[in-house]
Amino acid sequence: MSKMSNYLENALLNHVFRNTAMTSPTTVYVALYTSDPTDDDTGAEVSGGGYERQAVTFSAPSNGVISNSSTIIFPVATANWGTITHIGIKDASTGGNLLVYNAVIQPKTINAGDQVIINAGELTITFD
Repeated sequence: MSKMSNYLENALLNHVFRNTAMTSPTTVYVALYTSDPTDDDTGAEVSGGGYERQAVTFSAPSNGVISNSSTIIFPVATANWGTITHIGIKDASTGGNLLVYNAVIQPKTINAGDQVIINAGELTITFD
């Protein structure tokens, strides 16, 4: 995952080059999308059917890469969620700002009774 949202790009540029304070979120959350969120977070995030963003923790960076340090388990879908095409990291459990996002390697249709599980180390973030 390496596409940065406009929100995060602006925050980092202001922080590094303009000495503007940037407050890091206490917790970050994985969001699932059925369309490309784009840099402006205009994609379609899954909603309803038992869907909730899931908190994620990351290991320390190594060679410019971080990855999730534990398994991320979404609730069992109680209705069809559609085809997951993108994953994003947001700074709040609801609402909030998109930080980074990318397309999934293989889109997956989630129907009622399915569950999305991301094993430790499978979600990686790099900045190009």
